[in-house]
Amino acid sequence: MRNRFASLFGVTCLVGVLFTLSTTSSAGQPPVVERHVKVYREPGRFGGWPANHGIWSWSDEILVGFSRGFSKENGEEFHYHLDRDKAEDFLLARSKDGGVTWSVEVPNPPGAISGSRGARHAAMPAGLKDEQPVEFREPIQFTHPDFAMIVRMQSHMHGTSQISVSYDRGKTWLGPYLLPLFGHTGVMGRTDYIVNGPEDCLLFLTATKSDGKEGRPIVVRTLDGGRTWTKVASIGPEPPGYAVMPSSVRLSATDLVTTVRVRDQSRKLIEAYASHDNGRSWSFLATPVTEMGEGNPPCLVRLADGRLVLTYGVRAKPYPVLARLSSDQERTWSEPFVVRGNGGSQDVGYPRTVVRADGKIVTVYAFHEPGQIDCNIEATIWDAGEP
Repeated sequence: MRNRFASLFGVTCLVGVLFTLSTTSSAGQPPVVERHVKVYREPGRFGGWPANHGIWSWSDEILVGFSRGFSKENGEEFHYHLDRDKAEDFLLARSKDGGVTWSVEVPNPPGAISGSRGARHAAMPAGLKDEQPVEFREPIQFTHPDFAMIVRMQSHMHGTSQISVSYDRGKTWLGPYLLPLFGHTGVMGRTDYIVNGPEDCLLFLTATKSDGKEGRPIVVRTLDGGRTWTKVASIGPEPPGYAVMPSSVRLSATDLVTTVRVRDQSRKLIEAYASHDNGRSWSFLATPVTEMGEGNPPCLVRLADGRLVLTYGVRAKPYPVLARLSSDQERTWSEPFVVRGNGGSQDVGYPRTVVRADGKIVTVYAFHEPGQIDCNIEATIWDAGEP
């Protein structure tokens, strides 16, 4: 039953939840890092943004997506050591030993995209050259044992989003299939979904606000294998700034939770929302993270003992990747646990996290080492301890 639950509700970082556990009791064991490993490192190249792509796991086999660009020295305080005048492409990294060793794969076909911010989100593993949407023919089988789905946006603000699916653990992909706009002028999708059944899936997206600006999270649903999608609800009130990049998890047949990256005037936060009617309405839960430097998306996972783990990067000195845990469904949160410390610049974070079959946690993130120009994709294997 545990493995079936993981296959249905733990596919990507939507596979997770953002809860935190209350402060570790004296009777328990605190979290501990076991090792840091390299996922992708290439001289002169910039690896970034696993959160914009997704992570999937099948027991100890893990697949994660990321972008590869060209490095450029832009100064420590600049937003990315990335040469925006050169093309980026999309890569996958796979581990078959629980995140200890990794190999890099080029999706078929490889997709090169322009270096502009608006086009960065276009690359995806697709079935056609130039990644044009294709006609939908057969219903998606969301509960296939080797299933993976990736959600990508065509542009940063006013474009549409697409999905591609795989039934062989990301070795080959079908699609991309175009998603509706759901009454918005733009939909900015990253990979965050919850599988309910063979042809039933919830998809969490970011849509434009009423003023046409980014953004407000929404949840949509298909009951017919992706042939049609319907908007279920908006999540939270329309923000004065933006609320983007949800990471969501199912707790029961009716209870869901999601966490979102929020910019509210001068503050950069992570907020949590809960639904008790399978996504039809949402209520504010908490602000588990109140300061994140320039901001970073959340990633949530659920442990076998029921605790929830939130991982995130902080784009402010000392540029760490942190985790918080909750053992009481977000009513209280632990103090931050340092998954990885002392990055070299704001090029840190955008993590995706999965839980291995043995309960160990694997967090994959972008990381800029001090004194270097290149940004790498790295992973930390760690143990959440005991409550």
